Amino acid sequence: MENRTRFLFLSTTALLGLLNLSTGQAEEQLLGDNLREELLVEPEIARREITEPDFDEEDFEIGLYAGLMNIEDFGTSAAYGLRLAYHGTESIFLEAAIGTSEANETSYEQLSGDVQLLTDSERRFTYYNLSAGYNILPGEVFLGGKYAYNSQFYLIGGIGTTRFAGDDEFTVNVGAGYRLLINDWLTIHLDARDHMFESDLLGESKTTHNFELTGSLSFFF
Repeated sequence: MENRTRFLFLSTTALLGLLNLSTGQAEEQLLGDNLREELLVEPEIARREITEPDFDEEDFEIGLYAGLMNIEDFGTSAAYGLRLAYHGTESIFLEAAIGTSEANETSYEQLSGDVQLLTDSERRFTYYNLSAGYNILPGEVFLGGKYAYNSQFYLIGGIGTTRFAGDDEFTVNVGAGYRLLINDWLTIHLDARDHMFESDLLGESKTTHNFELTGSLSFFF
């Protein structure tokens, strides 16, 4: 009787142990499955709405300019004109310009008294040019700690016609300029040009160099 009781006690204890082990393994497996499911769940990320900026597509630029022109042998006078440019790419642009100045008296005229080489109308120096420009040094200009402006240094050259002393002369112009973009439609320019053509006005045929230094305000459209 005692042996049977001991056998039943041991059997019951072993059965309970097996049940506890099975329950523990089931709980561990359930926890593992839940953990894997949590790891496999993709996090919910709030999508941010992005508004793409609208960029202006103005390729044309028009502006008035004024400055000084040194007409070879005739001194320095005020110069002014109009320029129209088309920006084909970020680097290359085409420009049409019309400008005018007025020649002073030569030193010979000043010393000789009443001798006048040119009439008043012939002293008008007017040119028409078609040129191509290339932006070589784009950059930025900072004013204080708040303002930054895009800028470009460019080279330019072209051909055209100059009317002076009653004649129309084939003209080559070369120069350089600096462009400061105040905003997307307003620009400030500083330009230096040399207008070159053949002249025999003073009795000797030579290539004259007529240097021009101007500033301008232009608008994109």
